[in-house]
Amino acid sequence: MDSESTVTTCYRHPKVECHVRCTRCERYICPDCMREAAVGHQCPECVREGARSVRQARTVVGGRVSAVPVVTYVLIVVNVLVYVAELVRPEIVDGFAMVGAGLTGPDGGHYLWADPYPAGYTPEGLVGGEWYRLLTGAFLHLPPTEGTFGVFHVVMNMVALWNLGRLVEPMLGRVHFLVLYLLSALGGSVLVLLIAPQDAVVGASGAIFGVGAAYYVLARRVGLHMGQVNRFMTGLLLWLVLSALVTSWEGHLGGLLAGGAVSLAFAYAPRDGRRTVVQVGACLLLVAVLTAAAVVKVSGLTGGGLPQ
Repeated sequence: MDSESTVTTCYRHPKVECHVRCTRCERYICPDCMREAAVGHQCPECVREGARSVRQARTVVGGRVSAVPVVTYVLIVVNVLVYVAELVRPEIVDGFAMVGAGLTGPDGGHYLWADPYPAGYTPEGLVGGEWYRLLTGAFLHLPPTEGTFGVFHVVMNMVALWNLGRLVEPMLGRVHFLVLYLLSALGGSVLVLLIAPQDAVVGASGAIFGVGAAYYVLARRVGLHMGQVNRFMTGLLLWLVLSALVTSWEGHLGGLLAGGAVSLAFAYAPRDGRRTVVQVGACLLLVAVLTAAAVVKVSGLTGGGLPQ
């Protein structure tokens, strides 16, 4: 006696006869539901589930892969907006530039630091408790009619950040890149404080030099052809020497050293469960060292006491 064969239908479309099973869940699927897999076909639900379980791609330092350097663009926008604010209110530069030690006179003018200082004068800068200047100065630039470069100060820095950031940020990831940038800026400001505390310094150059150092470290880490990278570093170091004549070489060198230290910690941390701990620990250690150096310097400038 002949037995009647069982008709199999798609589990998503019960009226459609089919004979192919999903290789993952083994349910029957019709041609409209078939999704090509490494072996056979899968149903839409199994494809979605597989996508959720796929390990997310990471950069060489463990950051999230990002094709668009968003942080670089945001930093450029912030710097440009702050510069526009400077043009509208020039006093912003006096209030937020990196100054280690200075005095504000009764006439509102700015004078060199002296300890003890005359009656009627007030401390200005870090000696006056304005610790925020360690970072805010890195987002300011020279007004159009001042300094050697004027408006070209901000233009050159933003062009450099545009070119370097688009190379380095995708290699690090957004969070790592932002940390690198800020710690490089901090390192530049602290070296200015240690060597030239009475100078008023502005500019993103220290942070950009730190990004340049990271470019070199990461290029070596991933095995890029070093010819072009070495030429870039030669130019950067040459500018560091020449900048001693017209800009704050202390800020440039401090940013370069801090950026190099951070990028080394990021790039060569062990690639296992300890990587994040090592990277965070290295950044915190650098912050602690820079903070201690700044506190000791300010304490020395103020005769052994810290500003309130």
